[in-house]
Amino acid sequence: MKRSVVLFSLLLLVITIGGVIPRVQAQFGNSPEAVAAREKQLALEKTVPQLKITEEHLTLVAPGHTLGETEGVSKNSKGHLFVYSRTGTGGSARGGTAAELFEFDQNLKFVKLWGPDNYGASFAHSVRVDKYDNVWMVDEGSGMIVKFDPNANVKMTLGRKPEAIDYLERFTERGEKDTERYPVGNMGTFNRETDIAWDANDNAFVSDGYGNSRVVKISKDGVWVKAVGTHGNGQDQFSTPHGIAVDKDAGLVYVADRANLRIQVYDTDLNYKKTITGVAMPWTVQVTPKYIYSGDGTGKIYQLDKTGKLLGWVQTGLGMGQTGCIIHELYAESDNVLYRGSCSEWDIEKITIKSSAD
Repeated sequence: MKRSVVLFSLLLLVITIGGVIPRVQAQFGNSPEAVAAREKQLALEKTVPQLKITEEHLTLVAPGHTLGETEGVSKNSKGHLFVYSRTGTGGSARGGTAAELFEFDQNLKFVKLWGPDNYGASFAHSVRVDKYDNVWMVDEGSGMIVKFDPNANVKMTLGRKPEAIDYLERFTERGEKDTERYPVGNMGTFNRETDIAWDANDNAFVSDGYGNSRVVKISKDGVWVKAVGTHGNGQDQFSTPHGIAVDKDAGLVYVADRANLRIQVYDTDLNYKKTITGVAMPWTVQVTPKYIYSGDGTGKIYQLDKTGKLLGWVQTGLGMGQTGCIIHELYAESDNVLYRGSCSEWDIEKITIKSSAD
């Protein structure tokens, strides 16, 4: 074999490894425990097939605006697409707007901006649409969830945005230090909440979040009913609950317990039922009539049956210059059609599963 061919082969190997290793390292980290978890996950993936899919990067143009980090994505009953994006006229988490909620019709034509310059739009995290076509804006930065009716009128606000002046007075003027990294959380306020879902009786369930480490149940009229969770890795403990979904037929709540590499499952009274593993680091979870889908930041999507058994997986979002935060939120339109929001690739991708693993 010629020397040039050998060198070329080695170069290809380096490039390939250079693409894979950063993704898996970013996914788990480099500690001995993380390395073991990574190896276990990769071994599991070898035992199930890869899904066959098509990926379509959607062309979304909002006149006068730039589609930034597409943190949240959902659709309503008319097929209109909603995107909650980290973009806007300001960048202060407790000041000017740094998040915008866009609507596009079924032909991907821009319709309007929802709640422009509103007080709760600070640092986008999720958008979800309920069965009545109400649109719920989940904002991590403001600690607020805003409910819009189908005509974009504000109908409910959950949580309360910390006042900028209070923050400046406490930490700048008085020089206090915020040493409570993982507080237990109060009823009525969130701490960097991440996602929302509903059961058959219209109770809302919120994953809360980066500061708090819990799940909150809120009745349809906005009454805070129950909260479960503290920071940790035991039962009823969470480390960045980053996504949530409800199987309305089964009455089960699925919580993407991201840093603990698992999905914790509850009934709608927030009683613990079981834990699902083998989904790497779940950033988001969705439930369809047939499947459970979980996605992590490296762009991998995992398909499971309703018992939590891994059926297959697929890598998405490559070729756009990014290795992390490729998947931030998934929206499941059906058993075989998913939409992916991404904080690193600034786009919405439609993923059609051509053949399921089962």
